[in-house]
Amino acid sequence: MSVVTQASPAAADQAAPAREWRPPSYWPFVIPALVVVLAVIIFPWVFTIWMSLQEWKVGSPTVFVGLANYLRLPTDPRFVEAVGHTLSYTALSVLLPLVFGTLAAVVFHQKFAARGFLRGIFIMPMMATPVAIALVWTMMFHPQLGVLNYLLSLVGLPPQLWVFNPTTVIPSLVLVETWQWTPLVMLIVLGGLAAIPTEPYESAQIDGANFWQVFRFITLPLIMPFLFIAGMIRMIDAVKSFDIIFAITQGGPGSASETINVYLYSVAFVYYDLGYGSAIAVVFFLLIVALAALLLYLRKRLLWTSQLGSEA
Repeated sequence: MSVVTQASPAAADQAAPAREWRPPSYWPFVIPALVVVLAVIIFPWVFTIWMSLQEWKVGSPTVFVGLANYLRLPTDPRFVEAVGHTLSYTALSVLLPLVFGTLAAVVFHQKFAARGFLRGIFIMPMMATPVAIALVWTMMFHPQLGVLNYLLSLVGLPPQLWVFNPTTVIPSLVLVETWQWTPLVMLIVLGGLAAIPTEPYESAQIDGANFWQVFRFITLPLIMPFLFIAGMIRMIDAVKSFDIIFAITQGGPGSASETINVYLYSVAFVYYDLGYGSAIAVVFFLLIVALAALLLYLRKRLLWTSQLGSEA
């Protein structure tokens, strides 16, 4: 008869050698990335927030004013106007490329002669540099010498002032933005169309559905996640657009096309008010975060609603 003895947990812990903490072996590879993040991202934002709490003009000493720069923003008519211009410009610059990009993707998804060549021609605007695009469109917008008014005259329409009229300057700038970035939306939606299986279309064809019914009930719901991705990319890019606006109008005529980005440039680098400009930069960043969060919420809400509909 054998007797099996078991050591208690306390005795086992005492018998085991004490293990000392050692830093992970991957630390030498992580430290350079942490240094870059601290130097390029975290430190500039911390310094910007610190500057926003100061009254700091170039050539004058800094004075701590707390939240005075932020409290000044709602009473600044140019800032309030710039917020309105930014929201309207962003909304149009997101909506129009989404609509025209989706239509272009549906067209180029079909099989026809020279499809690849025409796709290459269609995506060329997004390859050009913004300043070059701005210079070309500035000449096209010219009231007397521009080709746009010449094209209007061919169809019997009166000439327009385009970017030289406060009423039409924002739509004119959105026209440039739409022309340049509709191909990006088309490429994203084309990827979504290529991932759709053929079975739903075959079933719809058997049931006798027309083109609009197929697009409304099959294509559009299946490419909706891709549209949200394209919309978020366009929203973030449009809300911080600067080069096209500054190169064509510099915020004019007057302040009719002055967005937050352009006004921030004027405050910080024309009037040299670094403290107030930093407060605008912080609020501008929070606005971008809020718009991105809104799109993510809408995407989750739409996904949740579609799941409920499929379960029903």
